[in-house]
Amino acid sequence: MGEYEDLMRKIIRNIGLIGKENAEHWEAFQNLLEVCEKDGVLSKKVKELISVALAVKSQCKSCIVLHVKNAMDAGATRAEILEAAWVAVLMGGGPALMYLQHVMEALNEFEGKGNYAKG
Repeated sequence: MGEYEDLMRKIIRNIGLIGKENAEHWEAFQNLLEVCEKDGVLSKKVKELISVALAVKSQCKSCIVLHVKNAMDAGATRAEILEAAWVAVLMGGGPALMYLQHVMEALNEFEGKGNYAKG
């Protein structure tokens, strides 16, 4: 298991624990999540690409990993995910560029291609 697959499992586990301890809040958030992420005028895939860009701009490694995987699961290609991430770099500059490496590493790991240099 790689770093990003491990992080995905940790995120899912911790969100489950958060939901158990804060059931009312989690239920409300889960309802919003389901409404926002389902196919509508924008497809789920497009919404996940937007989420990838927002995650990069927000400089949230956990969010990047989660939404790269979700975008892939929704049918987004590597090229689409990278293009969305580059829009975030356009809007966020150098700091967002530093988080683009997490998109690349997550894509490589989830695609089974190995990772960029760590450390």
